[in-house]
Amino acid sequence: MDVSQTKPDVFTVHYVLKNKIGELVDTSEGSEPLHFIYGSPDIIEGIQKAVKDRNVGDCLEVTVPPAMAYGEHNPELIRKVPRSLFEGVEDLQIGMKFQTNTGDEAQIVQVVSIDGNLVKVDANHPLAGFTLYFDLEIVGRREATEDEMAQGRPLF
Repeated sequence: MDVSQTKPDVFTVHYVLKNKIGELVDTSEGSEPLHFIYGSPDIIEGIQKAVKDRNVGDCLEVTVPPAMAYGEHNPELIRKVPRSLFEGVEDLQIGMKFQTNTGDEAQIVQVVSIDGNLVKVDANHPLAGFTLYFDLEIVGRREATEDEMAQGRPLF
């Protein structure tokens, strides 16, 4: 018996992200919408679950808890490291981000404080620990192509 495999859908979504007091955090307004293949690890679970059975034209208000977004804030991902690790960075400032290559994979860290020769860095995602409030509008939905499935991302 021939059972054909169903291809995942490519969603195109405009979004507005706000914090719990209604302040704008991020938006696709005025720029490209978010394009993703359903099931992609690059898109938070909360958005994927929200759009799963929806269609073009649907507008949704979605509340995404940390567990379905960027996880809880993990204090173990905050470390103090020697200033010497930033050799070649003449004007080190709070808020700067760096990619580290320690351990099994690359990690992005953000400088959160500088105290003399010690620099505190945080490897948590900036939105870790936060409940996210999205307004979503689905502006496109179609079946992924073979090339898109092979590359793991929509191609335009």
